[in-house]
Amino acid sequence: MKEHILFWADPDLELQALFRRHFTKLRYFQGSVFNPSDLQRVKLNESDACLILCNKYCPQPDSEDSGQIMRVISIKNFNPEMRVIVQLIQDHSKTHLLNIPSWNQTYGDDVICIAALKLGFMAQTCLAPGFSTMMANLFAMRSSSETQSVVKNASTPAEIYLESPEGWMSHYLHGCGNEIYTESLSQAFDGISAPEVVKECFQKLKLLLIAVQQTNEFDEIDIIINPGQHIVVTRGTVGFFLAPDAQEAKRAFYYCRACHGEGVEVDKIWKCECKEFSCMDNNHAKKYTHKDGHKLLAMTRLGDLHEPAPAARTSHADLPDLQIKGAVTESSSDHQPAYDFTGLFHWCPARKIEEVLIASTHQRRHLVNHIIVCLFGDENSPLIGLRNFVMPLRASNFKSEDLRTIVFLGNLKYVAREWDKIKNFPKVFLCNGSPLSRADMRNVNVHQSAMCVILSANMGDNIEQGLQDKETILSSLNLKSIMAAGAHSRRSKIIAAYAAESPTRLNGGSIKRSLFTQGSTKITVPMLTELVNDINVQFLDDDDEDDPDTELYLTQPFACGTAFAVSVLDSLMSATYFNSNSLTLIRTLITGGTNADLEEILSEGGELPPGVQIGHNRLMELLRDRCTVAQLSIGVGVFQQFREGHTYDHLFLHALESGILCLGIYRSLIIAGKSLGKRYVITNPSQDFELTLGDKIFCLKHFEDLNMNNAIPETSIEL
Repeated sequence: MKEHILFWADPDLELQALFRRHFTKLRYFQGSVFNPSDLQRVKLNESDACLILCNKYCPQPDSEDSGQIMRVISIKNFNPEMRVIVQLIQDHSKTHLLNIPSWNQTYGDDVICIAALKLGFMAQTCLAPGFSTMMANLFAMRSSSETQSVVKNASTPAEIYLESPEGWMSHYLHGCGNEIYTESLSQAFDGISAPEVVKECFQKLKLLLIAVQQTNEFDEIDIIINPGQHIVVTRGTVGFFLAPDAQEAKRAFYYCRACHGEGVEVDKIWKCECKEFSCMDNNHAKKYTHKDGHKLLAMTRLGDLHEPAPAARTSHADLPDLQIKGAVTESSSDHQPAYDFTGLFHWCPARKIEEVLIASTHQRRHLVNHIIVCLFGDENSPLIGLRNFVMPLRASNFKSEDLRTIVFLGNLKYVAREWDKIKNFPKVFLCNGSPLSRADMRNVNVHQSAMCVILSANMGDNIEQGLQDKETILSSLNLKSIMAAGAHSRRSKIIAAYAAESPTRLNGGSIKRSLFTQGSTKITVPMLTELVNDINVQFLDDDDEDDPDTELYLTQPFACGTAFAVSVLDSLMSATYFNSNSLTLIRTLITGGTNADLEEILSEGGELPPGVQIGHNRLMELLRDRCTVAQLSIGVGVFQQFREGHTYDHLFLHALESGILCLGIYRSLIIAGKSLGKRYVITNPSQDFELTLGDKIFCLKHFEDLNMNNAIPETSIEL
């Protein structure tokens, strides 16, 4: 298959060099999609699909999206049956695609919204640091052979990490070789509960089943992540697997109990000729389509079943202080949580921007374990869609008391332009200031925050590459300096306390050495920095060995989940072409559960409509029965029995019994025997992979089991 690429401008020299290296597989043309003769030249009528990329850094995103939609219209006019996958910047722009008569998701048409996915990934990383790296690697379509070649033929500075005793880069690259594959489940699984199928796939097939796809009573396709005991596998059920390649995922289709029982090696599980297999539905290549929305939203809205109860308002003066303390003041008078009209998100009455400003010391002292968003932008900067960041963190499958306070630190004039989109979400506050000011960072209690996310609305389209990320990089370095200064202050206080108690305790010098040994005292706040240009990742860390030629996914900041570049979303275009269901899975997992009805209302510019304030209600429980991302620690809570030396398979099966699905490990980064105070991502490790003290586990948990106090690490002080 040869790809044809159509440009309406000359590609730069670097891109032309790439085309020359792959000239046997692709051709590029210069022309316009608005010119039918150019579409004829690229043989659009004979094409399998058309992928339309956008300029993600356009200073006028609405204008760019309008142009993208016009390109779709032109292509659909030329060939109404052409499958189109298009990138848009703003989430609200995709509603206009529905106005195109020939737009049809049933035939594979799809849209990738950059803002929604980027900010969704970053929001979920606030729940589980490193999650953005894990997911980006899963849809990067990077083969296991490619990652293995990096290990064998390392020509980058990363090779020193490959050869180190800890071998952290080898562990990380092993996970990078995994992708998301879909495969019809064997008839051998019919009638078995989904968790049992997950267990059997893990133990016998060496496959990680993370979701299933079934047709519901409305003849719609449901994708159920981490399915519970109430989900039973039937004929036609499709599984979503994490696996190194498609051939390994096919074991789930060919599995036969009669032929592939105990003692059969996993690589011998292939097509057999027994009677049991001959009864299977061999049409496993059937294309499955989907419709957005939760399984219950096709039936009803909460607002259609109940009259919305009037929400009690607190006084103007008390509102911010009470919310920071965590009291549910935006709900009804009996403190019942309130939800939007779909029941998918926590809701509160619209507040004026003056009501949520954090200005006094009295308000600031209640900010603990919160999420800080350092935001660069002014009254002229393009909007980035902050609602896409807030919504996943206000999903109704979180308990009201577990919602983390979100504080936006930045130019008030910029945030005011986006406030209408987020004014109906509880526990959202603003602080007028600059992320480059240490005083402003301390004003929002950065030392006691659970996560600090650094974003910029300044695209820097015509700026030198090295300067495109100057604000976010400087803010990142500023935060590290604040943490380092806090660590020195902490050591001084400890010494003073010891000296005051007993001056002779310092005579031996042991206390002094233990306190001032490099790395012995750290104040750690997880951080995630957005980058426009991949090459600028080299400036984020001064203790790594990455150079400008190192690919982004091989750099230490990306492997550790502290850097995220929007360029990684381009891989979703190819992933969607080969498997549209993978995009649906990712979208479902990171957005918190948006649906078509809600998106249509929000795109019209109205407020988030209220739903009903209820406590224990069966419909609400079903709506909230959605998985959420979490990060649990070894030796604590459900994993308290696991210690150093235990293997991953025992932990996985133990978690599965509690309804928890493990995806991977977030492990401390140790180089040359020295801890760097960072962690790196290990996706889907092997079953005999040994756990170490301090490991954190990436999990998918149902809302009834959620304990956010364990999901988000508190600010830690290591002594």
